[in-house]
Amino acid sequence: MSDSAPRIALFARFPTPGHTKTRLHPVLSPDAAAALHARLVARTLATVRASGLPHAVHGTGASAARFAEWLGDKVPFVDQGGGDLGERMARVATPAIIIGADIPDLSADHLHQAAAAVAAGRVVIGPAADGGYYLIGLPAPAEYLFEEMPWGTDRVLVETLARLGEQAVAPVMLAMLADLDRPEDLARWPHLAASDWPEAAPSPATQAAG
Repeated sequence: MSDSAPRIALFARFPTPGHTKTRLHPVLSPDAAAALHARLVARTLATVRASGLPHAVHGTGASAARFAEWLGDKVPFVDQGGGDLGERMARVATPAIIIGADIPDLSADHLHQAAAAVAAGRVVIGPAADGGYYLIGLPAPAEYLFEEMPWGTDRVLVETLARLGEQAVAPVMLAMLADLDRPEDLARWPHLAASDWPEAAPSPATQAAG
């Protein structure tokens, strides 16, 4: 890829039981929810690598050394830093494509479409079925998209589009995808929610080896 290609920033939390996928705790134990999160991060990272785009994992919840033990020391790592989600996203250097790890149907093609839009100077949004977004691509800094945003609600996408409209920015819209974040979402991907998964979250070393 060109050196000017936007870099993918994969936001990921270290899979510590009790601190990840807490919305799934009504149906999954903290260990099982952390194991699911670990699998989703590994799955998304594989998709990112398949795209051939430059990338880095922007991590939180553990040190760079712990992430290296988990994902391997060949994965570029950036600490997200403190603050709310918006503050952490606003720190990502542009041009960039920011994604999470909760979208099992994300493909390399979605990433290529986003990269082409950003390279052409366009903002790009990947809308999520829950009213948020799974991807945002920015050719230049846009702090106004991250300040005082109602993160974690179904108003994120509407508010983001409204703010872009106020700036006379017409974003490129990707296909809508569903995320895996709530108990009812598990039915969409039964192979990811298989009952024969081990209850305990894999250790970082085990996860890296897998």
